[in-house]
Amino acid sequence: MSVPPLLTDRDALARNRARARRQGAALFLHEDAAAEIDERLAEVNRRFTVPAVVTGFPEPWLKILPGARIVGDDETLVLEEGAHDLVIHALALHWANDPVGQLIQCRRALRPDGLFLGVLFGGRTLSELRAALAEAESRLTGGLSARVLPMADIRDLGALLQRAGFALPVADGLRRRLTYRDAFHLAADLRAMGEGNALAARARGMPPRTLFRTAAAIYAENFPAENHRIAATFETVVLTGWAPDPTQPQPLRPGAATRRLADALGTTETPLGREN
Repeated sequence: MSVPPLLTDRDALARNRARARRQGAALFLHEDAAAEIDERLAEVNRRFTVPAVVTGFPEPWLKILPGARIVGDDETLVLEEGAHDLVIHALALHWANDPVGQLIQCRRALRPDGLFLGVLFGGRTLSELRAALAEAESRLTGGLSARVLPMADIRDLGALLQRAGFALPVADGLRRRLTYRDAFHLAADLRAMGEGNALAARARGMPPRTLFRTAAAIYAENFPAENHRIAATFETVVLTGWAPDPTQPQPLRPGAATRRLADALGTTETPLGREN
């Protein structure tokens, strides 16, 4: 069997994150995601005592879970099997070369009926930047290069939870619309987040000299915002799943129902006519 190509250059990702930390990382989207997770935890009628967080930037997550075990999002997670009642994969799963493997490792680290929460960027994130760069490069070179990380659709991400063996899987998302002075300021913010291009298939040579200037003009023309700014979409997907446990609600087997739906709704059942 052929080995699928790697999505992420992990060394480049580590360099991007280290540079962001040195220059004062812009972690407002991490803080936003942490606040969202904190709200969701408040709605769960349970006190978690042994949490773990998988992340490249621990600071915002320690604010909501002081004392949590912090684990880097390496290919192999440093998590002990069955050691935690809560595992959060925090804004790093979109860079995973093996996202299902990451989810399986998180599930194994949970105690029975432990909670998993994953938060990551979804497929609509940076759609404007992706389109502007693609059009600019196509005009100038007649081809395309890997410049923006491809991100999964929310439906596909929900299916990954099932493949990883989680019970009661749910995937939902929310979108943020941010505005920037221009595409260059957006790119600077992405670098400050540690979200610069770390694709394994990225072009290593010098790009056409006018590429980014052309892309910025296309961006401003096609995705304007108020006050002569540009709009940028960030889609945050939240994955929720539980480590299987016999005490959890179980779906009935087909044909095991003891009441008709019509009786429960108080309506009259009308049989479907057969085709001649």
